[in-house]
Amino acid sequence: MTYCIALDIGTSGLRAQLLETESGKTVATSITARHPIPGMNVIDHVNYAMTSGRDVASGLLITAINSLFSSFEADLSKVKVVAVCGNPFQLSLFQNIEIRDLAYAGKNMLKSLGVVSPPRDGDIVKASELGLKGMPDAVVMIPPAVTHEIGADAIAMLLVTNVLDSKEPCIVVDYGTNAEMALVVNGNVYTGSAAAGPALEGQQIEKGMLAAPGAIADVNIRKNGWECTVLDESMKDNKGDVVDPIKGNISEKGTMHGKAKGITGTGVVASIFCGIETGIITPPKISSPDGMLHLQDGINISSKDIDEAGKAIGALRAGFLTLLLEAGIWTNDIKVAYMSGASGLYVDAKKALRIGMVVPGAEKIIQFGNTSIELARRLAMGKADLESLREFAKRLRATHCMFATAQAFKDIYSIEYSLWCQGMPASEYNNMMVDVYNLPPIPDSASDPEVIRKSMTDLPDTENTRIRILENAGTVLTGEIEGCTECGSCVEECPEDAISIVRKGEAAYGEIQSDRCAGTACRRCERICPEGVLKITPFSIADHSS
Repeated sequence: MTYCIALDIGTSGLRAQLLETESGKTVATSITARHPIPGMNVIDHVNYAMTSGRDVASGLLITAINSLFSSFEADLSKVKVVAVCGNPFQLSLFQNIEIRDLAYAGKNMLKSLGVVSPPRDGDIVKASELGLKGMPDAVVMIPPAVTHEIGADAIAMLLVTNVLDSKEPCIVVDYGTNAEMALVVNGNVYTGSAAAGPALEGQQIEKGMLAAPGAIADVNIRKNGWECTVLDESMKDNKGDVVDPIKGNISEKGTMHGKAKGITGTGVVASIFCGIETGIITPPKISSPDGMLHLQDGINISSKDIDEAGKAIGALRAGFLTLLLEAGIWTNDIKVAYMSGASGLYVDAKKALRIGMVVPGAEKIIQFGNTSIELARRLAMGKADLESLREFAKRLRATHCMFATAQAFKDIYSIEYSLWCQGMPASEYNNMMVDVYNLPPIPDSASDPEVIRKSMTDLPDTENTRIRILENAGTVLTGEIEGCTECGSCVEECPEDAISIVRKGEAAYGEIQSDRCAGTACRRCERICPEGVLKITPFSIADHSS
């Protein structure tokens, strides 16, 4: 018996499946709780890799992947193929190849630095050459990117959903930290990527977590309170408690009573919808005595959480509205919307539509699972090949829109920010669109769109296997801190409990769980240091082999 592995390197974490080569049966599924590189989004990851070094960032990624594969508890020497999917930056770090062409904008800058972009047109590499352990005979299949901005994950989104076969304008969005989106109009593909941030995947939310057993994944309004839905051990929806969102009192206990550990992004979306529908939320404020929404088992939503989620929702809507303007059409021209990715599958599509995450004119919403790992599975099993993917990439007549430089995106996002973070009444939204920015108004969303869910779980073929969640990927950064008094200020200040100070002989060393560290977007540990001696950039990967 031989095996193959499908690996999805996402911005918020890694997902892998071990498959039997002959039968295609999934033997094991493992995911990391977080991404091993410090930071909460792809921009953070880029900043970390550029400041701490590509080798360090790549090393963290490979270390986590080896830990993930080891958690399969299988004979890895029988693995013959590893197929991977992800965005260009993640796959470049996986291969440990040039990343500066992805980090810097402008040909002149790249020329002055002597940067030569690698081809990124797909490759087959020995697993051992990439640092993957225990599989000496395995090769790794890396799919191509279309451009520096459009990666294999976007190819997967387009290929798996079959949106290119659509006879009418449609849009597909991968609802993740780095939200890839594509608008298909008359055979032309308009693409964009919005840095939505991790809130819609449950991160940067106080009680947030990725989709995993114990996560509140949905909330519904009932006569006697709000009913929570909690993911069970097989990652399926199960009934939780009915709770008074204002006071937190339980009026009815569900099957998952006492089992909620946190809330995923879809649960946050549902809570926001319910709060707005009932008038409890006027973004970002929550009208309760303590300013919190109360769900089951002590899981609460704060105004800060509303703020974080609102910025992500605003980036999504600004993104797809910008693509519509680029194509010369508007919301009433789009009748079908595709939602891919974990958040796109698990979220209640109608709730997402009502709060602005889906094109308002959509009359049909089709939800897919993890298209990236599905493409990796097809590659691993020989149901897709690199040459066909290269040809597919060439055939994509994509017009990519850089949202960072698009004036329409900037204008629309300023309205979104006013709505979600500064208390602007929703009634003023279209007034700003028309009167301030000379943009068309947004009509009301379809009242009752048809929703088609293509899969019950984000990961395929997991009905009969346990999903292993790797809470600690073994990625630790360490370094000596000269002048450290071991006062513990940095440890107390860290919001993620990522840092500790240890004594080694006469020296004090910092140790950071890299997957918990918020990276360059945080630096609270450095700023609080009373001696000003803590600098985490020089930290290197700890060697725990001895």
